[in-house]
Amino acid sequence: MDAATRSNFRMTIIRRIAAACLAALPWSTARQADAAEPPLVIAKSGYLFAGGKIDASRPGSPMVGQLYAEFQIPQKLLHPYPIVMIHGGSQTGTNFTGTPDGREGWAQYFLRRGYAVYVVDQVARGRAGYWTDSYGVVTAPELERELQRFAAPERYKLWPQAHLHTQWPGAAQPGDPIFDQFYASQFPSLKDFAKQQELNRDAGAALLDKIGPAILLTHSQSGAMGWPIADKRPNLVKAIVAIEPSGPPAHDIEFKGAPDWFTDAAKTKMSGLGEVPLTYDPPLKDGEELAFVRQDKADKPDLVRCWSQAQPARKLSNLKDIPVLIISSEASYHASYDHCTAAYLTQAGVANTFVHLADRGIHGNGHMMMLEKNSDAIAGVIEGWLKTLPAKPAGHSAQR
Repeated sequence: MDAATRSNFRMTIIRRIAAACLAALPWSTARQADAAEPPLVIAKSGYLFAGGKIDASRPGSPMVGQLYAEFQIPQKLLHPYPIVMIHGGSQTGTNFTGTPDGREGWAQYFLRRGYAVYVVDQVARGRAGYWTDSYGVVTAPELERELQRFAAPERYKLWPQAHLHTQWPGAAQPGDPIFDQFYASQFPSLKDFAKQQELNRDAGAALLDKIGPAILLTHSQSGAMGWPIADKRPNLVKAIVAIEPSGPPAHDIEFKGAPDWFTDAAKTKMSGLGEVPLTYDPPLKDGEELAFVRQDKADKPDLVRCWSQAQPARKLSNLKDIPVLIISSEASYHASYDHCTAAYLTQAGVANTFVHLADRGIHGNGHMMMLEKNSDAIAGVIEGWLKTLPAKPAGHSAQR
């Protein structure tokens, strides 16, 4: 074997070893799958901040109260309204721009289908900036809770459906590259949830004022922000897609495992759906509070007993004409109570479509379904529902 032949042989071996190493990476298969998609052609991309003000009362006069939104508009824009994606607690907009095993996220899914997409970092989160003197303390990291609620609920069995979880893309434990990639993305949330809702309501309304009418896609914690954003700008919210929105109404649930499973938290949510006011008809008088009643018996043994308004129920007048989709997965802790949110909205005059994914043949998902192995199938359910919405009014300008 001459020198040139030996050199070529060595290079062939090196390439094969490199290819084998690449194939062993947890996201290599995902990248190969994404490579089967045609190139994603973006006509325009950028970012903006919405809401906020300079607070001269604080040292250094920081800008506070602003959210960050990264936007992309596809070359083939097929839909009149952009989708504004708002992440949940301890998260940032990275929830929607990719998965921890390296696949494309929901942002790319909808861009490929002709939607403009705005991906938000909430106020005091991610690229929106955080100033302790202005916002207050944040929640401490909780590795065990991330495993219990998100990656491995089947190991903890704190709610009846937890054992059904199968869709996490990895070993769901520290040291696994996929879990570590997810855990690295976690971000502290402002501890005062009522303040979070107030700040993001105002910033979300300011975002709509800048970009025009849009579809809100909320997840988990941000569900409690989607309702007040829509309440404040009902003419600019063309639909709400609520992915396991913060709930259930009236009282949060504490999970304690078998046999009793559920306990109602003591605190009562002042607006039923959250901690900031919503527009009810007839309106509440000064000092008056909503009255709630609890189901005598749960709809099924593995579900919580829902709270609703005492009759006669007031109506959420600013939300009544906005199409609403609520999605709940099979194995999430939300599987035990998202039906309560749907029922509460119905009682308050807000028609909604409630989809339990298992009823659509989509099984095994937990709360972080946009990151799990079958995330595209769930995006397909959302896309199918969006196709049922009325066409845009004549003369509407799609994007700014």
